[in-house]
Amino acid sequence: MKLVEPPSCRSASTIVFIGKNGRGNWVVQEQSGLYGGLFVNRAQAVKYALFENHHHPETIIELPHEIELDMTRSTRADRDQARE
Repeated sequence: MKLVEPPSCRSASTIVFIGKNGRGNWVVQEQSGLYGGLFVNRAQAVKYALFENHHHPETIIELPHEIELDMTRSTRADRDQARE
């Protein structure tokens, strides 16, 4: 049996979560809020997530529980700029 190492963090950008919200729409949310969106079906949500993360399916996590799109999160660059 061959052991396979998990993908390195350098091979892709960040984690992207997908799942359904309370209204049945599909949600895509990058872990730090850098990007996200609402979709009517899973296929379009996955397509968007793959496009945004430069085709790294190993960084997409489908959540078994509800997820709500949160576009109010600030990115690290926003927080750093606010401190200046």
